[in-house]
Amino acid sequence: MRIAFMGTPDFAVPALRALHQAGHEIVAVYCQPARPAGRGRKIRPCAVQQAAESLNIPVYAPVKLKYQPQEFEQFSSLNLDVAVVAAYGLILPSEMLNTPRLGCLNIHASLLPRWRGASPIQSAIWAGDRQSGISIMRMDVGLDTGPVYFTQSLPITTTTTAQSLHDDLAELGGKLIVQTLDYLHSNPNLPYTPQSSEGVCYARQLVKEDGKIDWSLTAQEIDRQIRALTPWPGTYSFLWDQPLKITKATIGSSTSQSEPGTVITADLQIICGDGQTIQLLEVQLAGKKAMPVADFLRGNVINPGTILG
Repeated sequence: MRIAFMGTPDFAVPALRALHQAGHEIVAVYCQPARPAGRGRKIRPCAVQQAAESLNIPVYAPVKLKYQPQEFEQFSSLNLDVAVVAAYGLILPSEMLNTPRLGCLNIHASLLPRWRGASPIQSAIWAGDRQSGISIMRMDVGLDTGPVYFTQSLPITTTTTAQSLHDDLAELGGKLIVQTLDYLHSNPNLPYTPQSSEGVCYARQLVKEDGKIDWSLTAQEIDRQIRALTPWPGTYSFLWDQPLKITKATIGSSTSQSEPGTVITADLQIICGDGQTIQLLEVQLAGKKAMPVADFLRGNVINPGTILG
């Protein structure tokens, strides 16, 4: 098929590579413009642009698409069978949605209609969902409201992190979009299913403040927060009036009636609101590298009774 691929972050790269490997004619890749990144704030192309250039696919990086007739003319001139969208970051205007012969398909990282929106992977873990998955959706003008061709689920376990689920879903998205296009090639009228009006919920855009830990919550709630928000925006508390980033933790084995946030063991088990503990495994002080707790404690003495928060 003749395809335009539209995506920006790492999540979209496996799908781009899978479509290329499957032999589809990817005539254009759309992504967000290169922006400053990293500590040096150097201009850096996004992951999808880097992948597209390595595959010698033309790259387009418009700042916006709405009310941009020249962008629509460019898109229309591609004479597409289908556009595939994966975490692109720009809203496609209705005239673009209707331009490809078979429409625009979105690779969405949730089991729609649950977790429409910006942060479906993190939201599923944080909420305590037992599964997530990929939905291949035919896009309409709503926010992730279009009918769905196929879904496939993956379990969320007590050790699943946002990074591990992201990577698994990215690979699954690549496989499922290739399968979907195979079916569409054989049957352009492939049926799809409108989303249910029940179970709809939205995953909002995350902000750094979401990572602040409230130790009065239960150990399970805090554990889910840490697993959901690592690596971004990251979870943190305060130690000696400095932010202490918690990059890895698990539910501890100790219990106590001490004040939530209290360090009760030398290996940094922290009391939560239900009397259970969170065992810190890897931490990072501002300006330092993340390190295992054992290494951190070699240079920092934290006595039991210290209160975080």
